[in-house]
Parts: sequence; C-alpha cells; structure tokens
Amino acid sequence: MASRPTIYVLNGPNLNLLGLREPEIYGSDTLDDIAGRLEDRGRELGFAIDLRQSNHEGHLIDWLHEAEAEGARAVILNAGGFTHTSVALHDAIKAVAVPVIEVHLSNPQARESFRHTSLVARAAKGSICGFGALGYELALDAAARL
Repeated sequence: MASRPTIYVLNGPNLNLLGLREPEIYGSDTLDDIAGRLEDRGRELGFAIDLRQSNHEGHLIDWLHEAEAEGARAVILNAGGFTHTSVALHDAIKAVAVPVIEVHLSNPQARESFRHTSLVARAAKGSICGFGALGYELALDAAARL
C-alpha cells in the first residue's frame, strides 16, 4: 500500500504547555488533544500528520528543511514567540517550496503591540488566527486543498 502524503505540523516555544499556560488566551486543549483531532481529520482527508514541538528555533528550521526534502504536502506552523522575532525562520520558509500555513490560537492583532508584526506571515502562504485549537483544523483543510 502506498504511503499517504504528509502534512507537517510544527509548533514553537511554550506550546508544550498548552492546556496549562494562560487558558483564558490559549484555551484548555493540550497539544496532544490537537494532535489527536488532526490525525483523525488527516486520515479522513488521506494525509499522514507529522506533529512536532520544540522550544528551539533551529529545530523548527531543520524541520522545515526536512519537510521540503521529504516532499511534504504542506507545513502548518505555529511559531509561538518566534513569529515576531525570527528572521532566520522567515528566511527558512522563503527557502523552501513547500507551502507553509501560519496558525495562532489567539489573534495577535488584538493583543500587545509587539505581537502585531509577524515575520512568519510575510513568508507564509496564509495565516489563520484567533480561532483557538480549531485554527489547526482549518489550516489542515486549507493544506489539503493546496
């Protein structure tokens, strides 16, 4: 049986604390909860999901390169705080042909002013923000249609 095409779901710093960290902003779903729903939806759409989290910028960059090398269908990226600061992550997204969809649980535009600039958005195919954990599923549906 042929393997299913893969969609990478990459998560940056502090997202390992979902469900515990500021639930009034980020919700009560854990990253494992989100992963389970994405794997279920991915199967329905005919895709494998490769979900990863790291608090280290270089890991996210390496995984973007890997997604490209492995022929991933798309990358869903919640870069966390690196969204607003990482020129290196921006450059890595620009360096790969695999489409990247930016996701944020909250709406950065409705928060502190330092969150209003997204270096990731400037390189990504598109962005989904403010829908909580549902944003990942919306991004998966978008990735499946690319």
